[in-house]
Amino acid sequence: MRKISIIGAGNVGSTLALLIAINELADVVMIDVLPDMPKGKALDMLQMLAVFNSDVKVIGSNNYEDISGSDIVVITAGIARKPGMSREDLLSTNANIMKEVAYNVSKFAPNSIVIVVSNPLDAMTYLAYKILKDQGWSRFQVMGMAGVLDTARFKYFISEKLNISMDNIDAMVLGSHGDTMVPIISHTNIQGIPIRNLLGEQDLNNLIERTRNGGAEIVSLLKTGSAYYAPAASTLIMIKSILHDKKQILPVSVYCQGEYGYHDIVIGLPVVLGSKGIEKIIELNLDTDEKQQLDKSAEKIKQLCQELYTLNIVGQGG
Repeated sequence: MRKISIIGAGNVGSTLALLIAINELADVVMIDVLPDMPKGKALDMLQMLAVFNSDVKVIGSNNYEDISGSDIVVITAGIARKPGMSREDLLSTNANIMKEVAYNVSKFAPNSIVIVVSNPLDAMTYLAYKILKDQGWSRFQVMGMAGVLDTARFKYFISEKLNISMDNIDAMVLGSHGDTMVPIISHTNIQGIPIRNLLGEQDLNNLIERTRNGGAEIVSLLKTGSAYYAPAASTLIMIKSILHDKKQILPVSVYCQGEYGYHDIVIGLPVVLGSKGIEKIIELNLDTDEKQQLDKSAEKIKQLCQELYTLNIVGQGG
């Protein structure tokens, strides 16, 4: 049985653990700093699995040593957004948490593929990669989950607007996991029909804006936390593609070395995701406006990543 460890047993982490276990994809370890909490959640899940006669093992722990031998490590640790907070507001607090987590992953799970879910996503993935690359990780083994979630939100809003099945919708959202994300309209279609044939520019702009604010909309409704069902499910799709070597083309946050003209940033781009992690970055033909929007998104990410140096969280040689 494969092994997946999840660092952070809050809402996203525990929901993801539940999805992995109920689908019998792998044994699961949940790590959290709160005493006993991950053990309690694990015990509850094990009793749930007994209902389904499943023999998947679920472990809850406060000890990083328990992630040893993991095939995949998912990092969800960090504080969640509250109403009025941007993802960027979380930078300093979550960066210090990420630094500790990444060093422990490098120590105890040196052969794993790492998926970062913590916000602000692009900066946290950048930080994790900068730490892990010094321990032998390639840029294709450290990635961020954002584009799958943002695309799911975009597809849902399209489905709701047109009153059609999501099975019929092909869409992709690239760029940052924030208010400069870029739904790629030129590659969005309904059973091969370009979406511009079905919706006018104002309707499309409204869908794009709602997608960009999709997380904040949920935060404002929940009052005391942020989204977790859709983020967990989106991470599961990435895990399935890796474990089953499906080689799905998915929008994933990846460290760039010249792709799309970007260097030394992490940004959401379409990739082929297989057993080795990111196997290829696909360069789409974007129209002029989309490329300009993606450039704007990249610039916003670069500024955020530079703050990690200003805060002395990443060393200049990192």
